[in-house]
This record gives sequence, structure tokens and C-alpha cells, in this order.
Amino acid sequence: VSLIIDYYRNGKFDELYVCYNHHINAISSEFRAEKMLPLSDLDTDETKQRAVEYAFEPTKEDILEVLLPQYAESLIYGAIIDAKASEHASRMTAMKSATDNAQDLIKRLSLEQNRIRQGAITQELTEIVSDVSALE
Repeated sequence: VSLIIDYYRNGKFDELYVCYNHHINAISSEFRAEKMLPLSDLDTDETKQRAVEYAFEPTKEDILEVLLPQYAESLIYGAIIDAKASEHASRMTAMKSATDNAQDLIKRLSLEQNRIRQGAITQELTEIVSDVSALE
């Protein structure tokens, strides 16, 4: 992630969009494409409304030089984690569905096998009874 921030700083690209599946719940997720760089969700109107002066050491620019890349990294990392959660939820749902389908198939095949076996036993008993009757 820090490599991406370095590429942005060095001008290798102007904007960064991250496309990922946003995790909603275990069953659903939605596709998202979010603009990560340059940072655009910083509310400057809120800072203009407050007229309080603060003394910064180091300077505001030095602080922002460190914090803004960390903030951008956390946004990108958050999107990656969100996509991973969505992937794991999808896998969990798929595996549950596969397990349920396999159990249903096992039940149906067992029932069919038991019917075939029962039919064979009934036929054998019928043949034995008819042979005994023929001997009498």
C-alpha cells in the first residue's frame, strides 16, 4: 500500500480508484469503485467555521506530510479488508449450499438404494414361496 502512495507522490498516476466487493452481510455484497487519491472527503468548511488558533510543533505541513499518506493507506487497506470479508462470506455461503445439496443427494440415493434392495428381497421371497408351492 505504501508503494501506491509513493507512486502517487512521484506523479506516476493522478488518481487512484479502488474497485472491490463491499461486504453487506453473509449472503450479499455489492460492487464499489471509490476514489482514494487525491483525498477529496476532507471537509474544509468545518475548519473555517472555528476561529481557534492552535500552535503546531512541527508545522501543519509537516504533520500533514505524515498523516495524509497514513490516512490514504488506511482507506486502501480498509477496502482490501472489506473485499476479503466479502470473499470469505461468499465462500462460506457457497460451501454451505454445496454441503446442503450433497446431503440431499445422499438422502435421495440412499432411499433409492433401499427401495431397490427391498424390491430384490421381495422378489427372492416370492420366488422361494412359489418354489415351495410348486413342490407341494
